[in-house]
Amino acid sequence: MAYVIGPACVDIMDRSCMEECPVDCIYEGERKLYINPVECIDCGACETACPEQAIAVDRLADPEFRTDNRRFFNETLDGRTAPLGTPGGATGVGPVGVDTPLVSAIGTR
Repeated sequence: MAYVIGPACVDIMDRSCMEECPVDCIYEGERKLYINPVECIDCGACETACPEQAIAVDRLADPEFRTDNRRFFNETLDGRTAPLGTPGGATGVGPVGVDTPLVSAIGTR
């Protein structure tokens, strides 16, 4: 069961979770970070590293963000020609520069 990053990350993106993730499965959108549910090994390092308490185990995460997290990887987002899928690590991909429609619709803080 993967971890999910919720709304507290929007426009904050502290990135402490990225530094602690041993499998490099946290990807950077434009305004929020996303955890690849296929690549995540459920270690919990990201959850304890997040100063915003934005990360929860999948079953406890906000259902809307649980579904949205999967969309980031499985759907073709605006400005992209294909879904991100499971590239095998965020470092090689770099910032994706786009968010899901749910995150894009959230007002700025």
